[in-house]
Amino acid sequence: MLAEIDRLGGIRFLAASHVHGYGALWQLQDAFRPEVLAIQKEDLWLTKAFRVTRPYDEALELRPGLTLHHVGGHYEGQAVLHDAGRRILFCGDAFKVDQDVEGNSLAVSTHKAFHKNIPLTPGEVKRYREVIAGLDFDTVCTPFEHAPGIGRDIALAVLDDQLRGPPEVRHIPLPELRRSTAR
Repeated sequence: MLAEIDRLGGIRFLAASHVHGYGALWQLQDAFRPEVLAIQKEDLWLTKAFRVTRPYDEALELRPGLTLHHVGGHYEGQAVLHDAGRRILFCGDAFKVDQDVEGNSLAVSTHKAFHKNIPLTPGEVKRYREVIAGLDFDTVCTPFEHAPGIGRDIALAVLDDQLRGPPEVRHIPLPELRRSTAR
């Protein structure tokens, strides 16, 4: 893979949505010497294998239309990458999209820990909502799913659902989310 990345021109910027992506950063940093971007939050103590060369606060525009935004939640330092030109939100683990074997989106959830069914706090959901409300996108990419049709309105409907009741992880069926955005 390193040879293929090199063939394609290398890496200028290197960032991970949150600490689960930190594991291979040191190898990419050693091979390509990119700027390593990270939100300066408590998560950075979890690795000493790579060196942050470009810290940022709440948002960092990498180039026009391509911006990292701090959202916290899943981990304090979690960030999302908004690609305005392609209308994509690379959301890390901010959302989970349940899909069938053909890749059709069935339901969407948000959580602190998906595999352990741990909900976000209301404050964490509000932070997600605050950031995501200002972004225009019609596709979500998680580490596991490419989900065209999951845009800002659907994402906000998931977050609004979380804010209406006590914290819980709820996989909201897409038809229900679409009905709530049509109101």
